[in-house]
Amino acid sequence: MEMGSRTEVDEDGDNNKGRMWDLDQQFDRSIEEEAGRLKNMYTEKQTSPLLLLRLAFQSLGVVYGDLGTSPLYVFYNTFPEEIVDPEDVVGALSLIIYSLTLIPLLKYVFVVCKANDNGQGGTFALYSLLCRHANVKIIPNQHRTDEELTTYSCSTLIHEKSFAAKTKRWLEKDTYRKNALLILVLFGTCNVIGDGILTPAISVLSASGGLKVAHPRMSNGVILVVAVVILVGLFSMQHYGTDKVSWLFAPIVFLWFITTGGIGAYNIWKYGSSVLKAFSPVYIFRYFKRRRKDGWTSLGGIMLSITGTEALFADLAHFSVSAVQLAFTVVVFPCLLLAYSGQAAYLFNKGDHVIDPFYRSIPDCIYWPVFVIATLAAIVASQAAISATYSIVKQALAHGCFPRVKVVHTSKNFLGQIYVPDINWILMVLCIFVTAGFKNQSQIANAYGTAVVLVMLVTTVLMTLIMILVWRSHWIIVILFTGLSLVVECTYFSAVLFKMDQGGWVPLVIAAAFLLIMYVWHYGTVKRYEFEMHGKVSMAWILGLGPSLGLVRVPGTGLVYTELASGVPHMFSHFITNLPAIHSVLVFVCVKYLPVYTVPEEERFVVKRVGPKNFHMFRCIARYGYKDLHKKDDDFEKKLFDNLFLFVRLESMMEGCSDSEEYSWSEPPSEHSRDGNEGGNTMVSSSVNSTVVSYMNMGQISRSQTEMDELEFLNRCRDAGVVHILGNTMVRARKDARFYKRIAIDYIYAFLRKICRENSAIFNVPRESLLNVGQIIYV
Repeated sequence: MEMGSRTEVDEDGDNNKGRMWDLDQQFDRSIEEEAGRLKNMYTEKQTSPLLLLRLAFQSLGVVYGDLGTSPLYVFYNTFPEEIVDPEDVVGALSLIIYSLTLIPLLKYVFVVCKANDNGQGGTFALYSLLCRHANVKIIPNQHRTDEELTTYSCSTLIHEKSFAAKTKRWLEKDTYRKNALLILVLFGTCNVIGDGILTPAISVLSASGGLKVAHPRMSNGVILVVAVVILVGLFSMQHYGTDKVSWLFAPIVFLWFITTGGIGAYNIWKYGSSVLKAFSPVYIFRYFKRRRKDGWTSLGGIMLSITGTEALFADLAHFSVSAVQLAFTVVVFPCLLLAYSGQAAYLFNKGDHVIDPFYRSIPDCIYWPVFVIATLAAIVASQAAISATYSIVKQALAHGCFPRVKVVHTSKNFLGQIYVPDINWILMVLCIFVTAGFKNQSQIANAYGTAVVLVMLVTTVLMTLIMILVWRSHWIIVILFTGLSLVVECTYFSAVLFKMDQGGWVPLVIAAAFLLIMYVWHYGTVKRYEFEMHGKVSMAWILGLGPSLGLVRVPGTGLVYTELASGVPHMFSHFITNLPAIHSVLVFVCVKYLPVYTVPEEERFVVKRVGPKNFHMFRCIARYGYKDLHKKDDDFEKKLFDNLFLFVRLESMMEGCSDSEEYSWSEPPSEHSRDGNEGGNTMVSSSVNSTVVSYMNMGQISRSQTEMDELEFLNRCRDAGVVHILGNTMVRARKDARFYKRIAIDYIYAFLRKICRENSAIFNVPRESLLNVGQIIYV
């Protein structure tokens, strides 16, 4: 009887295992189907002709506003004095034509835009791509399960002896190289922020200059006041967002391009088409031969014709690459060529009108309508630069490279439309200072040109790494792209060096100030993370405390926030050492940002168990991309508990997977572990929610009494109250530290910590549910 009974149990166990194996197979298939659906949802691009035309039209208002307003000030800054030889105009036009062809058209529109991160552009997007294809991120908080995200899109196959593999090993080998790459990215980012200051200044001031053309007796002070009023109004309206008025952007910029192109064609017809010979590059050679050093320094003005090109890449989101390419080749490029050619034709005959040639070349009958359109186009161009700055700051926040500031999402329909109040007022003050501080427009143009060329050089270096590590391009193609880009951009950079004392120093000072802030903040963040890593508590110590953790377990749930994705944080041991009680349920919450633009809601949370079941300790990892918004606390808390309950249900049905990596840390890794962690622990992502619920509804999962008891216990603890436990770690320099580290940590970083937002504000934690645990670390 005893053996028979035992045999029946064994058979039932085999049957259960068989059913469980079938269930796992169905699970795997369903998960694969769900992943495929999400992958298609985030990567598929609809290519219907009608949609492509609509996106191309809309991209005009967001992407090309800055580039399109350049005709307002290019020729004036190229020839700050009267034009003596009309042939100089032809040479300058030839330089403009080939600059537009080589940089915006060939480099950015047809090459760099293809290096987008699932549609996201900009310096940090390139850096995120590199972080996914090489281990260059300074804070190593990524897990191999992060690579399974549908938005991760990383090609892992690489030949060991290939040039890409050698470059990857070279970058990963030395921490200094990783730091150098980060500093390069931050430097490029800081110059884009400089663009956000200089673009409104020069665009609005140039557009306002049309008043003086119509009224020559008007003083420069009046023009300056008008420009400042427009700028104050522009920055003051930012908190409303652009969603309500963005539908006007595309028609305004489209009308601007058609108007400038039409005026250009009219001037070519009226003043002669002889300037069209500038399409021959021979006139570039003649220009430099004739003007020598003056011709070389005038490149600083020529380069203004391609300003806004970096904004083209940074504002790529919400549009497909093909739409951006179509808009540029069909509308932007031809209209710009006509506009510059028309101004050149006018100046070829009236070289003394080099001051404000755009407004002077407008027919009198349409002067004021064009002035209004120009002012509106300048405002749209400024808005694009300001919005790009907000996005960059948000990306820097996600990478731990900027102090915590308030980020407001101004649109329910478009996640990318944000407003950063602190940055907005800083930009406004600096923009007004630049506008009012310089004596004339040419000095702002010199500063603007310096910022633009520095960003282009950074993009070239990053694109070289992208072509090697991500695209795996042939070395000949890499050399051709890098060589041609560096020749053109270094030529422009050498020209702006001559004008450093005439305003070119301004973007360097702005970039240096922001770079210092960003790097010091990132350094402090890294040191805090290293302290957490080295000071985390051993699991053996936790197990030695027993289920009660050596304390009184009071009703309620404690959410312990930590930067660690594994292990028990030092803050926890510090907490239980000083307090005699701890909550009945503990959840270590890790909110981390990944080098992806977004993490789908279905894949945001990962839950595991810490220790045995009777400890009632869990870990919840909330993953975000650099474009994602951390939701309000009530929404976040609800989703956290939903995923926690789901984990308990899944764990009860997966036999032999109840122990976590922390509990079974000494066991050999299981080759059947789904996530590759030690001990084959259960790790559940919420991407399987719909699959699990459907199985439960069909009755294919029977809830055990143990599961029901634990779910009821978790519910009682949640109802008893949820307390958010946050660490308040202060960083101080050691007494024997070098003086520059003491200045960076004890003064700059401490000041930034004092003025930035608290973690509780970032997580939207109510004050009555907040518990801060303070500790000091010395670096």
